[in-house]
Amino acid sequence: MLHEKKIVVIMPAYNAELTLKKTYDEIPHDIVDQIILTDDASSDSTAEVSKSLGIKTIVHTKNLGYGANQKTCYQAALEAGADIIVMIHPDYQYPPRLVTAMAGLLASDLFDVVLGSRILGGRALKNDMPMYKYISNRILTFLENILICAKLSEYHTGYRAFTRKALLKLPLLENSDDFVFDNQMLVQAVFFGLRIGEVSSPCNYEPAASSINFKRSCVYGLGVLMTAVKCLLHRTGISHSPLFDPNGKKLKG
Repeated sequence: MLHEKKIVVIMPAYNAELTLKKTYDEIPHDIVDQIILTDDASSDSTAEVSKSLGIKTIVHTKNLGYGANQKTCYQAALEAGADIIVMIHPDYQYPPRLVTAMAGLLASDLFDVVLGSRILGGRALKNDMPMYKYISNRILTFLENILICAKLSEYHTGYRAFTRKALLKLPLLENSDDFVFDNQMLVQAVFFGLRIGEVSSPCNYEPAASSINFKRSCVYGLGVLMTAVKCLLHRTGISHSPLFDPNGKKLKG
């Protein structure tokens, strides 16, 4: 707990049995009140490892997708009474020790959303981010910043923290159940005027870290651009998108 705010860490998991304990061990348990993991029908022992660590574990009986996994995680965190929700992947791609800094920025009421950026600090390539990922990240981020009038260093990090109010304000149930959910969520945060902060985060690309293949990366990239265009068209009144409708479907508080 920080500043009397309940901190809940959520973990959207899929086949993370090899890295889950390592990630769990580095979470700052002195300030985190609860950890919730949703296993998206893994084919390994992710759920069993999670339960053995004392983590509240939710299991999807079939694979619903990365976005659907997050929706389950966020709803569970809200139902648990979380004031601050930090999402960290259990594949150890991002350092769990940054949870304290990210949660602190929210608990101090400086921001509504905090991102762990792999680009800030200029060490992404030194941290072994693949060159094609780095280039596509920079191009997509540049285009998105222009289209939605923002200045984020990247839109594609999986390390994020939100206040309860932020999650309840966004029409997250209108979003995709696939990987583009991440991007839609951030564009929504910009559109609805949430205060977004970024902290520099190292990244790790060891073999056990999760990744999507080239084909799905291309689909994701197209989805990113479509989301930005939808935001632009909605903002200018040319067309309507439920993604940016304040009355769109939301999580339950």
